[in-house]
Amino acid sequence: MEKNVLKIGELAARSGLTVRALHHYDSIGLLTPSARADSGYRLYNRADVARLHQIQALRKFGMSLADIGTFLASDDAQFADIVTQQIAALDQQIKQATTLREQLSRLQQQMPSDDAPALEDWLGALEHMKLYEQYFTPEELRRLPFWQQSARRNATWRAMVAELHSLMARGVSTDSEEASALSQRWMETLERDTATNPAFAHRMTLMLQQEHTEGRRSPVTEEMKQYIGAAFNARKMALYAKYLDEDEMRYLRANSRKHTQEWILLFIKVHQQMEQGVPPEDASSQALAQEWMTLFHARAGSNPQTQAKIRHAHESEPELLKGTWVNQSTIAYIRQALSACGSV
Repeated sequence: MEKNVLKIGELAARSGLTVRALHHYDSIGLLTPSARADSGYRLYNRADVARLHQIQALRKFGMSLADIGTFLASDDAQFADIVTQQIAALDQQIKQATTLREQLSRLQQQMPSDDAPALEDWLGALEHMKLYEQYFTPEELRRLPFWQQSARRNATWRAMVAELHSLMARGVSTDSEEASALSQRWMETLERDTATNPAFAHRMTLMLQQEHTEGRRSPVTEEMKQYIGAAFNARKMALYAKYLDEDEMRYLRANSRKHTQEWILLFIKVHQQMEQGVPPEDASSQALAQEWMTLFHARAGSNPQTQAKIRHAHESEPELLKGTWVNQSTIAYIRQALSACGSV
């Protein structure tokens, strides 16, 4: 028998097909063996095997046997394109499998270790993962600490939620030292767990709002968020009071929580500008700086002396910026942009 040829049984075993399938391919002219042994056995050479690989590859793309025959009979059939498509399909399958594995690992970490999770636990966790994926790209999820499950992080948040429940149940004022300290830890932890990215924090807020709208119970209620916000603001006001007089503080307290949504969206735009490496001298950066000053005047007033005191407070009290998704680099960027447009 010639070398480098296979009998039909050997080809069937190595290709994963049945002898009957190969007989059928021969009967319809799709794969005719190049030779036969003296005994009448079909013999397949390397060209036959290569054609069979092409047939199998095309079958995986859903082509019918008739269409495959037509394609392979065409003079301009570019099988290299089919191979490229097959590689792309495999890449997509690998990507999907990797994503599924990550999700299952994360789901496993979310489940209690001692007892088998209830169906509701599994469904709730799966819905939670799906919700994250509506608001963040796969690349963003890899950067988002909240997405990377951590027993220590989860324990920290559970402890803070329990502490907050206790303060609210006991009627502790948002002006108290207890509420002040908790709000600072809460906001700094939230800032860290959203990768200090205001866009991530904003989308997390939107995501929680969607959960509430769709009737899913969130561990952090709207009342809890309002309590933390009021305590955090009271803490900031106490720090500003060290630098401003009574009239200035009265104005600041009355306006400190106005235009909150505008500030958040501006923080996001400035952060993106800095992350993309746009220089502060750029016209778009200058426009953002002007928008910043408009909001700053609405919050602090138009008195230059008051504004100077607030800037001094920011430089002297680093805690004023902690938990706000704004740091000294952000402030410096805005000042450079204002200087470039002659506003400083």
